[in-house]
Amino acid sequence: MLEILAIIILGIVEGITEWLPVSSTGHMLLVYKIFHISEQDPFWSMFLVVIQLGAILAVVVIYWTRLWPFHRPDPEERGIFKVMSRSKFIMWIKILVSCLPAAIVGLTIDDWIEAHLYNYVVVALMLIIYGILFILVENRNRGKRAKTRKISQISFQMALLIGIFQMLAIIPGTSRSGATILGGILLGMSRRLASEYTFFLAVPTMLGASILKLAKFGGNFTGIQIFDLILGMVIAFVVSVVAIKFLMQYIRDHNFKVFGWYRIGLGILVLAVFAISSLIA
Repeated sequence: MLEILAIIILGIVEGITEWLPVSSTGHMLLVYKIFHISEQDPFWSMFLVVIQLGAILAVVVIYWTRLWPFHRPDPEERGIFKVMSRSKFIMWIKILVSCLPAAIVGLTIDDWIEAHLYNYVVVALMLIIYGILFILVENRNRGKRAKTRKISQISFQMALLIGIFQMLAIIPGTSRSGATILGGILLGMSRRLASEYTFFLAVPTMLGASILKLAKFGGNFTGIQIFDLILGMVIAFVVSVVAIKFLMQYIRDHNFKVFGWYRIGLGILVLAVFAISSLIA
């Protein structure tokens, strides 16, 4: 029963924190601590990544008409573009360009990062550092109008630079959405565009990460483990739908500073909880 409660809470945490720029890893560490789950356990390490499939399904469902390249092609086009939207095809090429840096670095040093950087000190520091950055960037941009407001205005150079920002999120506690949203804003994107591009970029990125984790874990799942994964993904999907809609509604009239302050507070909390635990132990 306690394990089911942990699965439910982890699914909820994943659904919320995957899209809000607050770091899912920082929250997961606290949940693991509460339920005495070892992040070094192969199943739980894999579970933390694979339930993201439920989260990305939420993006696909919400933005289906904007993501599916065969939706409403231009009949006046020639060749392949008679059945495929040219603008969506170009958008996907940009998304794939943005995926390259994280894919190359992730495949190269993923195991090293997990072994050496997946700890509460690194997570807490990244939470605090990026929290401060969000506040500074929003202060700098106060009163300014974003130059880039549509995906069609994103150049391939910008797509690559956003990919580099996403690559930084390989360090635990950074937050993939936090790094790419922050990068997008620094490059002149509107908050809405930076958020939506982050959502779209998550689809191939998180799908690839989940497949990699599943491959490393192997196919030796028990029936209970399969149930746990499905339950976690379903909960992450439902909560993600709510979180994405909330964020897009929120940033119509607000900036990201509140998330910066939240990250700083969470980072301090993570340091305090694990420091006290170490002293008690």
